[in-house]
Amino acid sequence: MNPMNSSNTFPPGPVDGAARISLTADVDPSAAVGDGVQIWHLAQVRENARVGAGCILGRGSYIGPGVLLGENCKVQNYALVYEPAVLGDGVFVGPGVVLTNDVFPRAINPDGSRKSADDWDAVGVTVGDGASIGARAVCVAPVTIGRWALVAAGSVVTRDVPDHAVVVGVPAKRVGWVGEAGVPLRPIGGGAFQCPVTGNEYREADGILTRAESAVLS
Repeated sequence: MNPMNSSNTFPPGPVDGAARISLTADVDPSAAVGDGVQIWHLAQVRENARVGAGCILGRGSYIGPGVLLGENCKVQNYALVYEPAVLGDGVFVGPGVVLTNDVFPRAINPDGSRKSADDWDAVGVTVGDGASIGARAVCVAPVTIGRWALVAAGSVVTRDVPDHAVVVGVPAKRVGWVGEAGVPLRPIGGGAFQCPVTGNEYREADGILTRAESAVLS
C-alpha cells in the first residue's frame, strides 16, 4: 500500500521496529499501537483502540474507540472502522469500506432531542483472520465475516459470511469459495475444491468449507 507519495510527514529517524506515525495523524494517547505499525496522513485512532504489530492504516482511515485490530492488518485509505469492531490477524479492509455499528440509526430521539451515546447500543462487525473486504463495501453490524472470506468491492453485507466464502452484491450473496492465497477455488468433483496456487484441497458440506487434513499450506 502506498497511500502517500512521500514519507516526509513521518517524524525523522524512526527506531527499527517502532511504529511510524504521520505528523498529521491523530492517535489518542490511550490507544495501543504495536511494533512496526504505519499510520499515514490524516488517519485517526480513537481512545482505547488496539492496533496490532505490523498494521498499516491508510490516509484518512478511522479506527473507533476500543476497536481491536490483530497483527498485519491493512486498512486502506478512508476506510471507517466503527466500534466495537474486532478484526483478526491479516485482515484487509479496502478503500472507503464502512463497518457500521448502529442497527437503527437516528440523529434524534422521538421527542426531537439529539441522541447521545447513552441513547443507543453499539453493535460491531467481527472479521476473521485473513479475510478481505473490497473497496467501498459496507458491512452492516452485527455481522461476522469468516476467516479467509472475500467480500467483493461495492457489496453490502447484511448477514454472516462463512469461512472462505466469496460474497458479491447488494445484499451480498455467496458465489464461490476462496483459499488462503486469495484466489477462487476450482471444483474438482464430489464436493471437493482445490486452490490453483497452493494445490491445497477443501471439502464442502452443508454450506461449510474446510481444508482437507492432507493439505499443507505453502
